Amino acid sequence: MTNMTLALPDELHQKMKKFSEIKWAEVARSAMEERAKDLEEMERIASKSKLTKKDAAILAKKIKSSAAKRF
Repeated sequence: MTNMTLALPDELHQKMKKFSEIKWAEVARSAMEERAKDLEEMERIASKSKLTKKDAAILAKKIKSSAAKRF
């Protein structure tokens, strides 16, 4: 298994120290694994897409515009 070192803000480190019974390495490992699975799924879906980057940019602009109007 590979080891990884993370830099954490001091405030977060202090919060984590309050819960020393938590296996923080396992929490981080699980979160990273879940994120990697999500990214793989997005790649799988995108690989089947016929949208071009230009199409995706136009669609994103429309969505942002619609969301801005709504909120």
